[in-house]
Amino acid sequence: MTNGNGAPPEQAPPQLNVLAQYTKDLSFENPNAPASLAPQQQQPAINIQINVGANNVSENEFEVTLSIEGKAENGGKVMFSFELAYAGVFRIVNVPKENLHPLVMIECPRLLFPFAREIIATAVRDGGFPPLMLDPVDFVGLYRQNMERQAAEQAASGAKPS
Repeated sequence: MTNGNGAPPEQAPPQLNVLAQYTKDLSFENPNAPASLAPQQQQPAINIQINVGANNVSENEFEVTLSIEGKAENGGKVMFSFELAYAGVFRIVNVPKENLHPLVMIECPRLLFPFAREIIATAVRDGGFPPLMLDPVDFVGLYRQNMERQAAEQAASGAKPS
């Protein structure tokens, strides 16, 4: 609250706004059709990889890209594969500097994920397969893994003799 006598207002609350979201890149391949569309004896092995990248667009705006790659194989043959780069531009204000990186790398992709999930499900369905409904992603765990990997890489590169 302000006291109305010209005292400075309290710090404004943190804000996270989605300014835009869009498909940057989408690829779907069904290399063994129509044979891959026939009933299969067993469930395919599905491998999914997820990455998050971000860059500054301006002082308070960040483009965050959620990259999802997947492949379904059965009997050593690829049934389908896909790559999706789904991005958003976010305006973030009134966030302490130490909280900015986790916010960009955890909360922003969390907001993008449901839309990316729907795009993948639709692409797989339109490719002749049942829709692939990706499980929810633990973006906090993904962030921690990436931070640990980066720290290990920095420690390894620092330990090498010149």
